[in-house]
Amino acid sequence: MELAYIPSPSRGVIHLGPIPLRGYAFCIIIGVFVAVWLGNKRWIARGGRAGTVADIAVWAVPFGLIGGRLYHVITDYELYFSEGRDWVDSFKIWEGGLGIWGAIALGAVGAWIGCRRRGIPLPAYADAIAPGIAFAQAIGRWGNWFNQELYGRETDLPWALKITSSTDGRVPGTYHPTFLYESLWCIGVALLVIWADRRFKLGHGRAFALYVAAYCVGRFWIEYLRVDDAHHILGLRLNNWTALIVFLLAVAYIVISAKKRPGREEVVEPGVPDGEAEEAGEAEAGEKAEADSSEEATESTEDVKDEAESAKKG
Repeated sequence: MELAYIPSPSRGVIHLGPIPLRGYAFCIIIGVFVAVWLGNKRWIARGGRAGTVADIAVWAVPFGLIGGRLYHVITDYELYFSEGRDWVDSFKIWEGGLGIWGAIALGAVGAWIGCRRRGIPLPAYADAIAPGIAFAQAIGRWGNWFNQELYGRETDLPWALKITSSTDGRVPGTYHPTFLYESLWCIGVALLVIWADRRFKLGHGRAFALYVAAYCVGRFWIEYLRVDDAHHILGLRLNNWTALIVFLLAVAYIVISAKKRPGREEVVEPGVPDGEAEEAGEAEAGEKAEADSSEEATESTEDVKDEAESAKKG
């Protein structure tokens, strides 16, 4: 008997006259706005100019969408080029199907072009937008919920996902909501990067590498729960191998970069007026001072307690 479950939407698209409004597309768009907004705040705090993140995103986002779609189509080519399939569907990105690996890889190329035009180091830009990308992924995964896709194995857990569609080989029932697992994991990754960046002053691309490594850990175990068709190599799904390899590369980058270039970049955007840079530095110093005062208050409280205990013993 089903006591509780996460319902799936009856449909993933609403038609406003002749214009289709798709839940999947809305999730992607909202995610992009969140990533740019947070990235802009972090970029300013590092001494950059307001608006730079958005300007570079004009290059990075289209490249990322193309890369994500290419990875999906190449790794799941049978969905578009096998018998009975229409290859034109491979261009219908609004219907779902984006591979994060391709999106990050080609998106980085677009970001590199934008950074090069502005004379900005790509690693510094990547560090600024890393948590925003993780939050964008968390939001974007809800697009899979609208499309009733990429769910896991059957389960009767209270948070099971109720699949009602029977199209494209789906079997109605209750399944692990892997979209939700990955969404929550990405939120945790974003918070981890923000904390680690404040605590250890990550620079030269290490905050971005931390995001990549942490995401890969979650993606590895989530892949084990998914039941959608996938290519296997030596018993592992292709995305498991990708996550493992990318994780090792990200960790190696963090270790090597920390030894060669410790600390952060002193200048992230040439030509920023001293006033803007000073304001950014003061904001960051204010955060540090606030954290230090909190620690001092805690230490003072502990000292008072120790003195009180000593007085009692005396």
